[in-house]
Amino acid sequence: MKSRYGLWLLSVAAFALAAPAQAHHSFSAMFDAAKPVRLVGKLSKIEWTNPHSYFYVDVTSPSGKVSTWACEGAGPGALSRRGFKKGDIKIGDTVVVDGYLAKSGAKIVDARRVTLPDGRVVNGGTPGDGGPGDPANAARAN
Repeated sequence: MKSRYGLWLLSVAAFALAAPAQAHHSFSAMFDAAKPVRLVGKLSKIEWTNPHSYFYVDVTSPSGKVSTWACEGAGPGALSRRGFKKGDIKIGDTVVVDGYLAKSGAKIVDARRVTLPDGRVVNGGTPGDGGPGDPANAARAN
């Protein structure tokens, strides 16, 4: 009986850990380094999740049409270590996001640099993901 419970517990743990691992990806798997973009808009939703945090920005075009963009950043722990904490932004704040467009054409951006409402600039990228500005790229080139 005890071994069945242990096997069941191990199976549940493996399943729980597998789901987040599938969501993690390299920069080049999803984004195009040749397509930089700058978004300026108001925050409409924030998801402080692992392995990537997402925040959603409503961007108004010159014609007045509003489009919602998903901006992907590093996980909450990495962002916090860089000085970007959950309380630094709130729904309705205006932010500037410099990043790269999704290869799929979806309204998803890899948020490499985020200018917060107080003017601070934070690196939002995931360390070691192979994206532009990643120190791991410089090490591979040497």
